Amino acid sequence: MKAIVTPLLLLVAACLEVGGDAVIRTGLKSQTGSAQLSTIFLGGVVLLAYGIFVNIAPADFGRSLGVYVVIFFIVAQLVNLFAFGIRPSTPILAGGAFMLVGGLIITLWKA
Repeated sequence: MKAIVTPLLLLVAACLEVGGDAVIRTGLKSQTGSAQLSTIFLGGVVLLAYGIFVNIAPADFGRSLGVYVVIFFIVAQLVNLFAFGIRPSTPILAGGAFMLVGGLIITLWKA
């Protein structure tokens, strides 16, 4: 059960973190006045939810956050592509490949 719950909680957390960051970025760049403050506040609420989800995952904190970084990277690239229209560059993909290898080591290496 833990093997299924932890990745799902980390995926939800990554979506919330990336989403909250995207909401704040949108508010900062495209709005002014009370609409801007409301959007930034909403992003902060979403980031608070991220903090809860990433910390309720039933796994070792260091191990789960090591894997979380990989999930976060993938979600961030997808949001950057679909929400902002920015494709990941070759250096970003190469660095992401190293992150993926690190995540696999953290996940699969039973010490």
